[in-house]
Amino acid sequence: MKPIVAIVGRPNVGKSTLFNRLIGARHAIVEDVPGVTRDRLYRDASWLDRDFTVIDTGGIDFTDKNDQILTRILEQAAIAIEEAHVIIFVTDSRAGLTLEDREAADFLRKSGKPVVLAVNKMDNFANESDIYEFYELGLGEPIGISAIHGMNTGDLLDAVVAHFPPKHELQQDEAIVSIAVVGRPNVGKSSLTNRLLGKERSIVADMAGTTRDAIDSDFKHNGELYRIIDTAGMRRRGKIAETTERYSVARALHAVDRSDVVLMVLDAQDGVTEQDQRIAGYAHEAGKGLVVVVNKWDLLQKNDRTMKEFETKLRENLAFMSYARVVYVSALTGQRTGQILDLVDEAAEEQTKRIPSSRLNEVLNEAILLNPLPGDKGRRLKIFYASQAGVKPPTFLFFVNDPELMHFSYLRYLENQLRQNFGFEGTPLRLKVIGRSEKDNEKAEENRRK
Repeated sequence: MKPIVAIVGRPNVGKSTLFNRLIGARHAIVEDVPGVTRDRLYRDASWLDRDFTVIDTGGIDFTDKNDQILTRILEQAAIAIEEAHVIIFVTDSRAGLTLEDREAADFLRKSGKPVVLAVNKMDNFANESDIYEFYELGLGEPIGISAIHGMNTGDLLDAVVAHFPPKHELQQDEAIVSIAVVGRPNVGKSSLTNRLLGKERSIVADMAGTTRDAIDSDFKHNGELYRIIDTAGMRRRGKIAETTERYSVARALHAVDRSDVVLMVLDAQDGVTEQDQRIAGYAHEAGKGLVVVVNKWDLLQKNDRTMKEFETKLRENLAFMSYARVVYVSALTGQRTGQILDLVDEAAEEQTKRIPSSRLNEVLNEAILLNPLPGDKGRRLKIFYASQAGVKPPTFLFFVNDPELMHFSYLRYLENQLRQNFGFEGTPLRLKVIGRSEKDNEKAEENRRK
């Protein structure tokens, strides 16, 4: 597991600018996901020989305890602080030391986490006296920086990295398959988690005012390491009345982000609801391995057609993830739960499958012979070649003469051909179309032959 660094501070001190500086890219603070809200942004960064994860948070403000939005932002910052190994507390040299800074400093001290104090917007380092008053916060030596220009951010990172645990003390995640258990409330996620763990696990609320956290538990099965993340139920946005419930939804989404495989838990009595579609859609768009777990199967009145009819409806409602395997279980009795980890292993393995370019292009050429390339107004699509660009999920690049000639139906046909020839059960695929001229393609072919 990588060390985690949380960037916190009151509004408008430059936290997001610093975040973008540390990760080397520009990203929105809030990602707009239909039906749910994520209020913290996680990205990876590195300094010297240490890799770590940076969390950007909203501005913390204690001025109005009755403002639901401000309270929500404070709760999100508290989550980040709880997760972090080190906290960067950002202040503003132009505004000087404020009452809000003092309150935030008191809040951070209670966490017991190491805090590195950054005094931002020091565009003129000739006025270093501007940072002296920040010693009053009692958080150690303030480090003057300019996040927008990158000045002194190296010194800041030196101070941050000095607080990281030694590498040998950090748990290594490489050999662990991480599983997120997600779904609506009361579909049996925690019961299923306990069944897979082989023990009852207490529900943990890590801060006052929260509902229930996403809980990580590590375990072994057949000599393999797994991490299972139980999450709070995700209801439709319109039905989320409590700020703390919104917070738990954000955590559940982050659990999906950091997982390898998602167990999408459904209630057999309800079938597939609109909210189930939204949750599954988020995991699909995130490119995660997927296993659909239909729980409470023991409670249905069944005949010899029940399972087939149920799966037909399920496939219709979740048509965008036809690759996902389905298992019908009872977390209460243990019925078929022994199959789940086998399906998880399959999805995790398929997520990292690589196809040699030679074999990939053989299949591509055969597919084109079976179904000729489309055209438009006298112009015909040409696919020069294909290559696999990555895994988790498997990502394929198709180099063509004109991307606009690639109809979505033909791209879907190519995906089906990949699945028929190479499997990829349990994982979404990413197919990207890249334009290339005939001349550029000839040069690329020459370079490949060399």
